[in-house]
Amino acid sequence: MGIFQKLSLLLRSNINDAIARAENPEKVLNQLIADMREQLSKAKQEVAVAIADEQKLRSQVEEEARQAKEWEKRAMLAVREERDDLAKQALVRQHEHTGRATSLEQTWQRQAQETEKVKASLRELNDKIEEAKRKKNLLVAKQKRAQAQRRIHETMAGMSDKSAFDAFERVAEKIEESERRAIAAAEVTHTLSGDSLETEFKRLQGTDDVDERLAALKEQMGLPAGNSRRAALTSGSSPKEDGGEAQEGRLEEE
Repeated sequence: MGIFQKLSLLLRSNINDAIARAENPEKVLNQLIADMREQLSKAKQEVAVAIADEQKLRSQVEEEARQAKEWEKRAMLAVREERDDLAKQALVRQHEHTGRATSLEQTWQRQAQETEKVKASLRELNDKIEEAKRKKNLLVAKQKRAQAQRRIHETMAGMSDKSAFDAFERVAEKIEESERRAIAAAEVTHTLSGDSLETEFKRLQGTDDVDERLAALKEQMGLPAGNSRRAALTSGSSPKEDGGEAQEGRLEEE
């Protein structure tokens, strides 16, 4: 089983476990990202081993090819020295190294292709993890908005019960009633305090002011002012007495 297949199985297992435990979505996402990064680290190590193996095979291919050329040169040297026996042995060695180089090169080519595939898969996995990190932030924001909307909905649903508003109105009425009682008590205190006689005279003076304003209004309107209560008090005589004096004046004129 390949590293990426094992990683996929592990992630699915972790997701299923988290969903089964009904954990906090943000916590689950953070844990999944951490698991992905951990497995990515392990995948990098295995890919590094694959790359090292591929490089080792390439080095072996190059070494066998170098040995083959070296024994070919020795065979040519033996021929020049008229040592056909040595030339034959050198050619045998050259053939052996050439054969191994050919076989190793085929293995190396396959290894190189697989290494490129796992390197591409590793880059793709890293990109997906980075994308998952970005998407996680978006999902967490959505989850928080959903929670806020749910709390608002629950609050609004609770406010549909009028008992709280009724209680508020009762408290407000009680406060207003207390205020009215306080005003009434202050008025009673003011009424009972001070000199009652002085208060009565102040009231009379206030009435006189009203009579004066009434007389001024009638004068302004061209109406007879009439006998005001203040005029009677000022003259010290009653209307009846004033009428008698006026009658005596008329008799004297006659």
